[in-house]
Amino acid sequence: MSPTTKTAKILTLNSLGTVGLWLTALLSPCCFPIFAALASVFGLGGFELFGGWTMYVFQGLVLVTVAGSILSYLQHRQLIPVVVSVLSTVVIFYAYYGNFSQPLVYTSMIGLLVGTVLNYWLTKTMKPTLELQSEITCPACGHHTVEAMPTDACQYFYECTNCQTVLKPIAGDCCVFCSYGTVKCPPIQQGMSCC
Repeated sequence: MSPTTKTAKILTLNSLGTVGLWLTALLSPCCFPIFAALASVFGLGGFELFGGWTMYVFQGLVLVTVAGSILSYLQHRQLIPVVVSVLSTVVIFYAYYGNFSQPLVYTSMIGLLVGTVLNYWLTKTMKPTLELQSEITCPACGHHTVEAMPTDACQYFYECTNCQTVLKPIAGDCCVFCSYGTVKCPPIQQGMSCC
Protein backbone atom coordinates (compact mmCIF):
# COMPACT_ATOMS: atom_id res chain seq x y z
CA MET A 1 0.00 0.00 0.00
CA SER A 2 1.45 3.36 -1.01
CA PRO A 3 1.87 6.11 1.62
CA THR A 4 -0.77 8.20 -0.19
CA THR A 5 -3.36 5.38 -0.08
CA LYS A 6 -2.66 4.72 3.60
CA THR A 7 -3.05 8.43 4.41
CA ALA A 8 -6.37 8.58 2.54
CA LYS A 9 -7.74 5.56 4.46
CA ILE A 10 -6.74 7.05 7.82
CA LEU A 11 -8.28 10.44 6.97
CA THR A 12 -11.45 8.65 5.83
CA LEU A 13 -11.70 6.73 9.13
CA ASN A 14 -11.22 9.91 11.17
CA SER A 15 -13.64 11.94 9.04
CA LEU A 16 -16.33 9.24 8.82
CA GLY A 17 -16.39 8.92 12.60
CA THR A 18 -16.73 12.66 13.12
CA VAL A 19 -19.31 13.21 10.37
CA GLY A 20 -21.24 10.16 11.61
CA LEU A 21 -21.42 11.33 15.22
CA TRP A 22 -22.50 14.83 14.20
CA LEU A 23 -25.19 13.46 11.87
CA THR A 24 -26.38 11.11 14.60
CA ALA A 25 -26.67 14.05 17.01
CA LEU A 26 -28.32 16.40 14.49
CA LEU A 27 -30.83 13.76 13.37
CA SER A 28 -31.69 12.66 16.91
CA PRO A 29 -33.05 15.81 18.57
CA CYS A 30 -34.79 13.69 21.22
CA CYS A 31 -31.38 12.66 22.54
CA PHE A 32 -29.58 15.92 21.72
CA PRO A 33 -32.10 18.65 22.61
CA ILE A 34 -29.85 21.54 21.64
CA PHE A 35 -30.43 20.49 18.02
CA ALA A 36 -34.22 20.12 18.43
CA ALA A 37 -34.99 23.65 17.15
CA LEU A 38 -32.90 23.08 14.02
CA ALA A 39 -34.42 19.65 13.45
CA SER A 40 -37.98 20.94 13.97
CA VAL A 41 -37.46 23.39 11.09
CA PHE A 42 -37.15 20.31 8.88
CA GLY A 43 -40.02 18.49 10.59
CA LEU A 44 -37.74 16.18 12.58
CA GLY A 45 -38.35 17.56 16.08
CA GLY A 46 -39.46 14.18 17.48
CA PHE A 47 -37.22 12.05 15.27
CA GLU A 48 -34.64 9.65 16.66
CA LEU A 49 -32.27 8.29 13.99
CA PHE A 50 -31.40 4.93 15.56
CA GLY A 51 -34.28 4.59 18.01
CA GLY A 52 -33.17 3.17 21.36
CA TRP A 53 -29.70 2.50 19.94
CA THR A 54 -28.82 6.16 19.25
CA MET A 55 -26.52 6.64 22.25
CA TYR A 56 -24.66 3.39 21.55
CA VAL A 57 -24.21 4.24 17.86
CA PHE A 58 -23.03 7.72 18.88
CA GLN A 59 -20.48 6.29 21.32
CA GLY A 60 -19.28 3.81 18.69
CA LEU A 61 -18.70 6.66 16.24
CA VAL A 62 -16.78 8.53 18.94
CA LEU A 63 -14.48 5.48 19.23
CA VAL A 64 -14.06 5.37 15.42
CA THR A 65 -13.10 9.05 15.46
CA VAL A 66 -10.51 8.66 18.21
CA ALA A 67 -9.05 5.56 16.51
CA GLY A 68 -8.63 7.58 13.29
CA SER A 69 -7.02 10.37 15.29
CA ILE A 70 -4.51 7.98 16.88
CA LEU A 71 -3.65 6.52 13.46
CA SER A 72 -3.22 10.06 12.09
CA TYR A 73 -0.86 10.83 14.96
CA LEU A 74 1.29 7.85 13.96
CA GLN A 75 1.73 9.53 10.58
CA HIS A 76 2.31 13.19 11.40
CA ARG A 77 3.51 12.87 15.04
CA GLN A 78 1.74 16.06 16.16
CA LEU A 79 0.33 15.69 19.67
CA ILE A 80 -2.30 18.44 19.80
CA PRO A 81 -5.00 16.76 17.61
CA VAL A 82 -4.69 13.36 19.30
CA VAL A 83 -4.69 14.90 22.79
CA VAL A 84 -7.80 16.95 21.94
CA SER A 85 -9.52 13.85 20.50
CA VAL A 86 -8.59 11.53 23.38
CA LEU A 87 -9.59 14.07 26.05
CA SER A 88 -12.88 14.72 24.25
CA THR A 89 -13.55 10.98 24.11
CA VAL A 90 -12.81 10.55 27.83
CA VAL A 91 -15.12 13.47 28.67
CA ILE A 92 -17.95 12.05 26.52
CA PHE A 93 -17.76 8.68 28.25
CA TYR A 94 -17.53 10.38 31.65
CA ALA A 95 -20.61 12.44 30.75
CA TYR A 96 -22.53 9.26 29.91
CA TYR A 97 -21.32 6.88 32.61
CA GLY A 98 -20.01 9.10 35.39
CA ASN A 99 -21.96 12.28 35.94
CA PHE A 100 -24.36 12.86 33.02
CA SER A 101 -23.99 16.28 31.48
CA GLN A 102 -25.32 17.44 28.08
CA PRO A 103 -22.98 20.49 27.99
CA LEU A 104 -19.96 18.19 28.41
CA VAL A 105 -21.17 16.01 25.52
CA TYR A 106 -21.65 19.02 23.23
CA THR A 107 -18.29 20.52 24.20
CA SER A 108 -16.56 17.21 23.55
CA MET A 109 -18.26 16.88 20.17
CA ILE A 110 -16.72 20.23 19.23
CA GLY A 111 -13.37 18.95 20.54
CA LEU A 112 -13.60 15.88 18.29
CA LEU A 113 -14.46 18.09 15.33
CA VAL A 114 -11.45 20.33 16.05
CA GLY A 115 -9.18 17.27 16.36
CA THR A 116 -10.42 15.89 13.04
CA VAL A 117 -9.91 19.21 11.23
CA LEU A 118 -6.38 19.51 12.66
CA ASN A 119 -5.57 15.93 11.64
CA TYR A 120 -6.84 16.59 8.13
CA TRP A 121 -4.79 19.77 7.80
CA LEU A 122 -1.59 18.26 9.24
CA THR A 123 -1.84 15.07 7.18
CA LYS A 124 -2.55 16.94 3.95
CA THR A 125 0.35 19.37 4.45
CA MET A 126 2.99 16.82 5.44
CA LYS A 127 5.41 15.55 2.85
CA PRO A 128 5.10 11.84 2.08
CA THR A 129 7.88 9.55 3.20
CA LEU A 130 9.71 8.31 0.14
CA GLU A 131 11.08 4.84 -0.32
CA LEU A 132 14.50 5.23 -1.88
CA GLN A 133 15.41 1.60 -2.50
CA SER A 134 13.88 -0.73 -5.05
CA GLU A 135 14.61 -4.32 -5.97
CA ILE A 136 15.13 -4.60 -9.73
CA THR A 137 14.42 -7.94 -11.40
CA CYS A 138 16.14 -8.50 -14.72
CA PRO A 139 13.62 -9.82 -17.26
CA ALA A 140 16.42 -11.59 -19.16
CA CYS A 141 17.91 -13.72 -16.36
CA GLY A 142 15.58 -13.19 -13.38
CA HIS A 143 18.40 -11.84 -11.16
CA HIS A 144 17.28 -9.57 -8.27
CA THR A 145 19.33 -6.59 -7.08
CA VAL A 146 18.41 -3.94 -4.51
CA GLU A 147 19.42 -0.50 -5.77
CA ALA A 148 19.23 3.04 -4.42
CA MET A 149 17.05 5.29 -6.55
CA PRO A 150 18.17 8.80 -7.45
CA THR A 151 15.91 11.54 -6.09
CA ASP A 152 16.92 14.24 -8.57
CA ALA A 153 16.62 12.35 -11.87
CA CYS A 154 15.08 9.27 -13.47
CA GLN A 155 17.31 6.35 -14.34
CA TYR A 156 16.59 5.43 -17.94
CA PHE A 157 19.23 2.69 -18.36
CA TYR A 158 20.29 -0.07 -15.97
CA GLU A 159 22.84 -2.80 -16.56
CA CYS A 160 22.05 -6.12 -14.90
CA THR A 161 24.86 -7.07 -12.52
CA ASN A 162 24.42 -10.75 -13.43
CA CYS A 163 24.00 -10.98 -17.22
CA GLN A 164 25.01 -7.42 -18.21
CA THR A 165 21.77 -6.89 -20.18
CA VAL A 166 21.04 -3.17 -20.47
CA LEU A 167 17.46 -2.52 -19.39
CA LYS A 168 15.30 0.35 -20.64
CA PRO A 169 11.86 1.34 -19.35
CA ILE A 170 8.78 -0.34 -20.78
CA ALA A 171 6.72 1.98 -22.99
CA GLY A 172 4.68 4.30 -20.77
CA ASP A 173 7.08 4.10 -17.79
CA CYS A 174 9.53 6.88 -17.00
CA CYS A 175 12.43 4.79 -15.70
CA VAL A 176 13.76 1.29 -15.08
CA PHE A 177 12.56 1.34 -11.46
CA CYS A 178 8.96 1.92 -12.56
CA SER A 179 9.25 -0.94 -15.08
CA TYR A 180 11.31 -3.57 -13.24
CA GLY A 181 11.52 -2.47 -9.60
CA THR A 182 9.44 -3.32 -6.56
CA VAL A 183 9.07 0.39 -5.75
CA LYS A 184 8.24 3.18 -8.19
CA CYS A 185 10.68 6.09 -8.53
CA PRO A 186 10.47 9.08 -6.12
CA PRO A 187 8.61 11.46 -8.51
CA ILE A 188 5.88 8.84 -9.11
CA GLN A 189 5.65 8.13 -5.35
CA GLN A 190 5.00 11.87 -4.83
CA GLY A 191 2.24 11.83 -7.42
CA MET A 192 4.24 13.97 -9.82
CA SER A 193 4.64 13.40 -13.53
CA CYS A 194 7.58 11.55 -15.02
CA CYS A 195 11.05 13.08 -14.80
